[in-house]
Amino acid sequence: MNAIEATGLMFRYRDDWVISGVDLTVKNDESIAVIGPNGSGKSTLLKLLAGIVAPEEGRVSIEGVPIKTLGRKALSRRMALVSQEGSGQFPFTVADVVLMGRAPYLSGFQMERQGDHERARRAMETTDIADLADRPIGMLSGGERQRAFIARALCQDTPILLLDEPTAFLDIAHQVSLLCLIRRLHTSHHKTIVSVTHDINLAASFFDRIVILSDGRVSADGRPEEVITEDTIKRVYGTTVLVDTNPVTSRPRVTLMTDTGR
Repeated sequence: MNAIEATGLMFRYRDDWVISGVDLTVKNDESIAVIGPNGSGKSTLLKLLAGIVAPEEGRVSIEGVPIKTLGRKALSRRMALVSQEGSGQFPFTVADVVLMGRAPYLSGFQMERQGDHERARRAMETTDIADLADRPIGMLSGGERQRAFIARALCQDTPILLLDEPTAFLDIAHQVSLLCLIRRLHTSHHKTIVSVTHDINLAASFFDRIVILSDGRVSADGRPEEVITEDTIKRVYGTTVLVDTNPVTSRPRVTLMTDTGR
């Protein structure tokens, strides 16, 4: 049984079709990066997979169950989303925010139990923010805040993680640190991960499968060395690049072709 199956997805904002006939199968324990030009539909596709918006046509199934038949709590026990909209301007501590991941397992006004607090503690340890537990979420740096939201998703204890531009607005050191964490969650914790990103080189270095969207359609899908090619980048992004092999990761590496003499 696959983690996610999306078939014939169609979605539009008013008259503009953003997703046009997307088929996507995500196997259990896969690590996938979704890349593509601005406006290609990447974040919208993630929202469709997460059940935040419903397709006008097509369907999404999670572990063989149509997503439209799942209640919000049932869905939240199967899948966690870390979105770009995550805000740190709340009067909560890091521990409070992480503990919110247990909400799908509580009923009504039920208080968190000892086991819930233990899961939150382990999630903060996994993401290296245990020492920040009592700090207000609004006082964290961008990288620390992203780790806190990923910790909340871990505390949610789902087999599937969806990440929308997890490294946006981070410097290169925090980007690499966060992606190493995401890679570890995949390899050591066996999470199925689908992440939207705009950085082709980071996607190629840290993910085992790349899906390229263009104009709301899947333009390429496969291993990094199959997908990240000069011809594909030229066709999808409309720019000429040099693609060679990263000597450290042995994955494809994209270099922009710029005229520095001008």
